[in-house]
Amino acid sequence: MTERATRYLYLARHGEAASEGDGSGLTETGRRQAVLLGRRLAGRPVSALHHGPLPRAAETARLVAEQLAGVRPECREEAGDFVPYVPAPAELPEDSARFLLDHLSGTTAEERQTGAALARRAVERFTGPVPGGEVRHELVVTHAFLVGWLVRHALDAPAWRWLGVNAANAALTVLRYTPGRPPAVLLLNDQGHLPEELHWTGHPPQLRF
Repeated sequence: MTERATRYLYLARHGEAASEGDGSGLTETGRRQAVLLGRRLAGRPVSALHHGPLPRAAETARLVAEQLAGVRPECREEAGDFVPYVPAPAELPEDSARFLLDHLSGTTAEERQTGAALARRAVERFTGPVPGGEVRHELVVTHAFLVGWLVRHALDAPAWRWLGVNAANAALTVLRYTPGRPPAVLLLNDQGHLPEELHWTGHPPQLRF
């Protein structure tokens, strides 16, 4: 049997961007968030840094990497911004089905197919214990949807339940995959490395806790 070791998967949404709907890079606030995220992780043995292909994720990863020793950012399509799963109406609670389906109504058939394929690839690449006897710490700088998808996967929740898992800009989520144990969510959407004025950027006031 191949020896396996624990994987610690650090997930971070990119810093605040000038616009979420296009290829914009980070705002000055977003750059501050990225640097502070990197400083938060500087004391951890992160050995790999993956990021999605959009400029806001790539710039965040670069600024984070500048705070880490010997880590080079690597672009991964499966760390990108995509809809991982669109549920059928029958899968959803009756009282929230309309709201959730309206939220996803603009997704095209092609986007749904591509997103589902990328979601499978993300699970294959980023989750589970790692081969060999050495513990691995990996960081993925990505987008809110993939953070929600991987948290849902770790908890073995219904596929639609990625919806409703919010991720703030430059917030940190940590998942642990240990051989012989179920995955664990060690940290979720933590913003302790950011000053209060940098919390929950891009979210309405009622979501700023």
